[in-house]
Amino acid sequence: MTKRDMNGTKRIRYMVLVTGAIAVCVIVCSLLVGDRARTLIAGSVERSLQSVARIREHRASLVTIVEEPTSTLLFVGDIMLSRGVAWRVGKEGGDYTYPFARVADRIRSADLAFGNLEGPISARGTDQGSAYSFRAAPDALVGLTGAGFDALSLANNHIWDWGQRALIDTIDTLRAERIVPIGAGHDTAEANAPALFDIKGTRIGILAFTTLYPRGLEAGVGTPGVSATDRTTMVAAVRAARQDTDVLIVSMHWGDEYVPHATAAQQELGHALVDAGADFVIGSHPHVPEPIERYGTGWIAYSLGNFVFDRGVSDETRKGLMVLVTVRAGDIIDIQEIRTRINDDFQPEIVQVY
Repeated sequence: MTKRDMNGTKRIRYMVLVTGAIAVCVIVCSLLVGDRARTLIAGSVERSLQSVARIREHRASLVTIVEEPTSTLLFVGDIMLSRGVAWRVGKEGGDYTYPFARVADRIRSADLAFGNLEGPISARGTDQGSAYSFRAAPDALVGLTGAGFDALSLANNHIWDWGQRALIDTIDTLRAERIVPIGAGHDTAEANAPALFDIKGTRIGILAFTTLYPRGLEAGVGTPGVSATDRTTMVAAVRAARQDTDVLIVSMHWGDEYVPHATAAQQELGHALVDAGADFVIGSHPHVPEPIERYGTGWIAYSLGNFVFDRGVSDETRKGLMVLVTVRAGDIIDIQEIRTRINDDFQPEIVQVY
């Protein structure tokens, strides 16, 4: 029932009560006064009944306005569950929900929650020899599911740290836990396909890419790997996905580490993705937050910084940005920035909402 309907109902109830009271007065007065008084009172009752009838007629003619439902999409930055984070989890008895303990309620409250998974989750694979090689234990999935994540980008420069076997394990185990992996796959079609979600009647699509890998690590025909790394293919994928979605999100792992502003290359590519049909471009990799830009018909959050991470290169790398997007009738109607800071136990904490 709308607010207008409720007010109408209250008015009718009030008039009925008044009419009832007047009717009682008529009976009482009929016994105490003469014919003239009875005639005047009866006329008043008749007019009250006519007023009630008019109110009922007016209410019946009103058109009830039903607002479209709103949905919320929550985006966070880099999630790294290896190295120092794994050490801290070990101190907590192996409880992988611990890193998310101070933000899990906020994540679970969103209709869809998304982040960038910085490294594979597997007990297998071969270290590829990176200076910083990440691989989280299979138990780390408990933390991600417990926190309420619905989808994770695998299109980043650490997902191949332990090779093809660990990549495949990550894809398969995430799917088994009902978390959608995006930006990598068993073959090129899977790696470049948008993840689609129907949320309260709105079709949400998410694509994920990185500019930080050579083309040799892209998925091929029957070959596992990451999504496309060249601009032309990214733009074409956005245009194609636009046809099947009401709201289209593109996750980009790009930019320069520890730089608090977007590079010219980020801006150029981000603008091209919005021009191709993206409603929101979500960035990660710099390990520090970068500004959010309103461009054309879309938005670009160039970097959300670190969300769960153990690096303390500077105080800036402890800072992160969660973005809460509100959607109604296929449009983004509000964007809320939620600032986080990683504490000494490698847990993100909310420090400011605006």
